[in-house]
Amino acid sequence: AQLVESGGGLVQAGGSLRLSCTASGRAFRRYAMGWFRQAPGKDRESVAAISWSGDSTYYADTVKGRFTMSRDNANNLVYLQMNSLKPEDTAVYYCAAAYKTDGLLRPALYDYWGQGTQVTVSS
Repeated sequence: AQLVESGGGLVQAGGSLRLSCTASGRAFRRYAMGWFRQAPGKDRESVAAISWSGDSTYYADTVKGRFTMSRDNANNLVYLQMNSLKPEDTAVYYCAAAYKTDGLLRPALYDYWGQGTQVTVSS
């Protein structure tokens, strides 16, 4: 699978952005999907994940209540709606796919990664 993220940019604190991830391949709907981020000088961290069916979503504590992940299997799309953004959300955001059903917030389980999209939140 190939993954391409879009939708990043510069936003003021308190603002919103919606990231999109377009996946290629007919098997997309069989993969769980995740969003991860990496800030300069920090390790990659989990943000959110969604099961292959879209029935289950998982969020890191740092984004619960502010971010919402969804997917559109008919069009091979995954979204991350980010509201109430904070300067500490600034990072490169990556979309990833995993042929897994458990532990979906663990980056090591993911098989395919996009190139990332930059999100910058100004104070």
